Amino acid sequence: MHLTRQQLEQYAEDGYLLLPRLIDQTSLAIYDERFLAFVDGQLDLPGHMKVMRDVMVVKGAVEPESKLHGVNKLFCLEDDPILFDYAKHPQLVSAIQSVIGPSIYTLTSNVFNKPPQVDGRHPLHQDLRYFKLRPENKIVAAWTAILPATRASGCLCVIPGSHRKGLLSHNTPDWEFLNSGFFGTSEVDIDQRQHIEMQPGDTLLFHPLLVHGSGRNKSTGFRRSISVHYASGDCESPRADWKTTGHTRHIS
Repeated sequence: MHLTRQQLEQYAEDGYLLLPRLIDQTSLAIYDERFLAFVDGQLDLPGHMKVMRDVMVVKGAVEPESKLHGVNKLFCLEDDPILFDYAKHPQLVSAIQSVIGPSIYTLTSNVFNKPPQVDGRHPLHQDLRYFKLRPENKIVAAWTAILPATRASGCLCVIPGSHRKGLLSHNTPDWEFLNSGFFGTSEVDIDQRQHIEMQPGDTLLFHPLLVHGSGRNKSTGFRRSISVHYASGDCESPRADWKTTGHTRHIS
């Protein structure tokens, strides 16, 4: 799926682009089944893959109804061929190449799981806070809903055009419950937030400087998604001592 000139212009203007029904339902069902098998312990975690438990469960603030209720995310999918198939999905790869060029590889990969009955918020932030590679316009995130992402279940919110503000300062929010590695920025007007509700298969592409986050899951079900950050083969690190980690994978 090569993006049109209009879509690329919209991405450049807003810092994000929503692609409805990009990923087929059969693939989503396979990814979801595989995720559940890892979380339930039916399969051993391969390579660098890890499960992150929700902070409220770790601190004993809530008693999870099941293993699934205590999981925040599964990350480093590169060593599992079934989950990593998402990163190689032809429709997605074509869209990504339209944005950053033909030579691409993965930087990060996650299945995000937002359970009900936990805080689960992700503060407004920019993903470039976590990356050393540059140029930033050669990095792009893909975030696909596996289950419906609604206001009630804690869908993503974005601040359109915020990618043009450069890298903002980030700190640790003064929250009672904050999952590990979650930083936030306060240098934005939260009234400019746009909530992106998505159905399974809908995919959001966004710039690493786009300010985004998500709220609590106030529904009775889960909000689950699969996501990959891609970088162009043209990217380099300004720091000589920085190297890509062993779980990165070249796609093309």
